[in-house]
Amino acid sequence: MKDTYKTITKSSEGIYKDKGSKFIALAFPVADEEEAKTILSQIRKEYYDAHHHCYAWALGYEQENHKFNDDGEPSGSAGKPIWGQIRSFELTNILIVAIRYFGGTKLGVRGLIDAYKGAAQDAIENNKIVTKTIRDYYSIYFDYPSMNDVMRIMKEFDLPQHKHDFGISCRIDFSIRKNETEKVLSQFALLRETKLKFLHTS
Repeated sequence: MKDTYKTITKSSEGIYKDKGSKFIALAFPVADEEEAKTILSQIRKEYYDAHHHCYAWALGYEQENHKFNDDGEPSGSAGKPIWGQIRSFELTNILIVAIRYFGGTKLGVRGLIDAYKGAAQDAIENNKIVTKTIRDYYSIYFDYPSMNDVMRIMKEFDLPQHKHDFGISCRIDFSIRKNETEKVLSQFALLRETKLKFLHTS
């Protein structure tokens, strides 16, 4: 099972010019659809004088949540080429908004496809692409007599600890690489007097 994905680390800009028209592509890392919509709204306000605000986004480890929009350009000439570049670079958790200032000369569908594709590609290439590992986050609850056994498993699988509480009883929040989750949980299941709680995956 694949447990890595590629995304960008910051916002970036790409430019494409043709026959007086200027295309500005802005790329952003986004965590969810709400964040993508918020950024899109801000871009429309900031570039209120532009003729079009076309976009595409991809969310989820397998790009399962994706959307693209031509914003008044001929069907398939803007949003789809932007989405095509996101797919070509195998990126997710990304939003690209391409703004067009019309130069007075029509480019035709082929020209528009090349322009939006070129601007999106430039924005991606001006960014930094990183590969991230999908991790499952858990809390484990246990009493002090189980401490050594719990810590042995933590060390054996090199599990990062994110938070802990050593009071009357103990709690450790930790994460596991997705591909190793089943193996790690089976080891913890062998310990008595321990309880696991799933938190989230990210």
